[in-house]
Amino acid sequence: MPDDADRERAFQVFFAAHHADLARLAYLITGDANAAEDIAADSLVEIWRHWARVEAAQSPLAYARGVLANLARNWIRRQRRERLGLLNLKRFAEEFRGSDVPAVLDVRDALRRLPLRRRECLVLRYAFDVPEREVATILGISVGTVKSQTSRGAEQLAGYLREAAQARGADLVTAAPTGSGWGLEG
Repeated sequence: MPDDADRERAFQVFFAAHHADLARLAYLITGDANAAEDIAADSLVEIWRHWARVEAAQSPLAYARGVLANLARNWIRRQRRERLGLLNLKRFAEEFRGSDVPAVLDVRDALRRLPLRRRECLVLRYAFDVPEREVATILGISVGTVKSQTSRGAEQLAGYLREAAQARGADLVTAAPTGSGWGLEG
């Protein structure tokens, strides 16, 4: 059984031989040079963490490429979710630009009042259109918890919005989360 110094040397040899290729692979998958460097570095950290398993693999390089591909895929998914979320928020803002700024402010305030877990579930599900199973993975909770927290959060949010509308003497405003983003209806 190799000692720690032998393991470190073996990893250093692997690192020197494959770091540049892994970074190129990450670049070709993501199309983003900065992200490629980060993903290559992150994959090498994961490879070091599991070095015994990697070294024992039939092809350590194939194992490393698999780790890198998974990290790159996750990066791409995050980018897509962020862009979709920004698009949804932009549509939301455009929908109410000049027409009901107080309602937009009411939504922001009401979201801040929600308990963190409910807010996270609502925002991920409806503002960023993330599926329940993925929200559960992101937050480290069960799908059932996502469903209950989202449902309770939507109900609580609607109550806060009713209170806010009444406080400013406006028509009743309720949150209507949909799969394509946030909507308000009066």
